[in-house]
Amino acid sequence: MSLENRWLLPEGIDELMPDQAAQLELLRRKLIDKMQSWGYKLVFPPLVEYLDSLLTGTGKALDLQTFKLMDRMSGRLMGLRADMTPQVARIAAHNLRDDDDILRLCYIGNVLHTLPQGQGTSRNPIQLGAEIYGHAGSESDMEIVQLMIEMLASANIDNDLLLDIGHVGIYRGLAEDADLSEEQEQELFAALQRKDITQIEKLLSEYQLSADNKSMLLALAELNGGVAVLEQAQQVLNKASEPVQKSLNTLQIMADLMAQRLPNVALNFDLAELRGYHYHTGVVFAVYQAGSSQAIAMGGRYDDIGADFGHAQPATGFSLDLKAIANQLTAEDEEQNIISVEWSDDEAQQQKIAELRSQGQTVIYELPK
Repeated sequence: MSLENRWLLPEGIDELMPDQAAQLELLRRKLIDKMQSWGYKLVFPPLVEYLDSLLTGTGKALDLQTFKLMDRMSGRLMGLRADMTPQVARIAAHNLRDDDDILRLCYIGNVLHTLPQGQGTSRNPIQLGAEIYGHAGSESDMEIVQLMIEMLASANIDNDLLLDIGHVGIYRGLAEDADLSEEQEQELFAALQRKDITQIEKLLSEYQLSADNKSMLLALAELNGGVAVLEQAQQVLNKASEPVQKSLNTLQIMADLMAQRLPNVALNFDLAELRGYHYHTGVVFAVYQAGSSQAIAMGGRYDDIGADFGHAQPATGFSLDLKAIANQLTAEDEEQNIISVEWSDDEAQQQKIAELRSQGQTVIYELPK
């Protein structure tokens, strides 16, 4: 690289200038305080871990997003974390294991991706999130969703929000009812994510399914909308197995809870929403702003997390990119009052400066030339 280009950063890697960094730090303190006021205990997982630990359980889906390196001390492969959720699950299952209690943890830290997750997104986001371990009911899902919305409100992001909700158990149950092979399940999964009706119809015809199984799987792509879509789904999927009915019932419980606790948040139920299908086990959700296709916060339920660490337990949580949230905020309009003083060895002056700084004032020495 030539001398004039040495300042360039890798594509998708960014840094924060003083005003941005100050804004992010204020937001970080506010949001951590918010989570702790709800009873979430802060943990700081390491930046790197052995690969076989980092990609265990929910981390298996992160293989392609994880930078890998060799540990010169042990000779084992390590990975730079692409997501902190598996690390927190390891901590919950191994270090803070408690079979009889509900555990609430929160976290914040840099993560690194081999590729951006969306157009214009950073490859080195700052991930912030919260998790509940040890509770399998809709109440903990509701708590996590409510906390997520309140966190966004604390960041002054509370207008024109849309909460998109799905349940991976619906498609998983219908695929099992239809006795789809693993390859067929993945093919149809990909078409459902694109809501490609033509491709869905083509695949279902090739699979030679019963009329009922075909019609129910085909209906998934169009079962999305407000709360009324849940009643429609009960009718369309009335011949589905018990796991599917149970998943639909869970979504109805969530709808009732949200009407009570988050009445001003617009809801969209999408039964083909399968984000995190390979590790989520229940309700999945994401928050969008009007006019944007990029989620600003997301999460869901992933029961049996920690099984690979010797302690399976139900869990639900959410995460967001703090850097992306902070970049949406406008800088404070108030000009900071900066006090300049001449460099001096006068002890009285130094004591006064220390006093002013302890009161939150900014005092800068004018250094001699």
